[in-house]
Amino acid sequence: MKKLAATLAGIIFFTNCLFAQQAHFTTSGTIEFEKKVNLYALIKKEVNSDNEAWMKPIIEEFMKRNPQFKTLKSTLSFTNNKTLFVPEEEELAKEEWGIGPMEDQNNTIYTDFNTNSCINQKKVFDETFLVKDTARVIKWKITDETREIAGYTCRRANAIMMDSIYVVAFYTTEIPVTGGPESFNGLPGMILGVALPHENLTWFATKVTDTTLPPNTVVPPKKGKGTNNSDLKATLHKATKDWGKWADRYLKAFEL
Repeated sequence: MKKLAATLAGIIFFTNCLFAQQAHFTTSGTIEFEKKVNLYALIKKEVNSDNEAWMKPIIEEFMKRNPQFKTLKSTLSFTNNKTLFVPEEEELAKEEWGIGPMEDQNNTIYTDFNTNSCINQKKVFDETFLVKDTARVIKWKITDETREIAGYTCRRANAIMMDSIYVVAFYTTEIPVTGGPESFNGLPGMILGVALPHENLTWFATKVTDTTLPPNTVVPPKKGKGTNNSDLKATLHKATKDWGKWADRYLKAFEL
């Protein structure tokens, strides 16, 4: 029995060593993301009993001229426990109708998880702000559900942001950086997928490139009017105080 136990212990030790040698963790590289917006769902939310009569033909015309989903691309670069999220420039079709800021990409975000700091270059209408603050804090609840995204096994986590936004995220521990697209972060691995079901938005990785990045690739943006999150929030609320119900969707989009 002692010889059998010793043999089994040796096999387990050898297997663990072999697994450790084969395991690979991505600590530097780039991730390509696609943001998808359900335009039909967003525009239908503008209908109520007061405007239904004249909004219905507008929605029908919108659906004739536009696809249901709008797709936007972005890149997340990461190295040394720092990330830089950069949206690609959007080419607008001549016939495309805009719905609001929720369908756009307003943020270029640098996050340093070593210092828990964040610099967000945020476009708000015709003005650009440089928001310097701590990284966003999200209280996640990790589940047992898994799915594969861009070749990585990811685990699901849920959260409530900004008091009312339900978030579903999928992260992988094979990329041991607690970042993600936009300002989503705080899980024990890189977030490769995010869905906001009630906001009709998703961000999912389409490609991960494991590579050593050149120096000065992951650096903060510099242009914009300096502010912090609380001051920007106060500025936005003051600017939209007379907008009524229309203010809510713009504030949600710009504070996301």
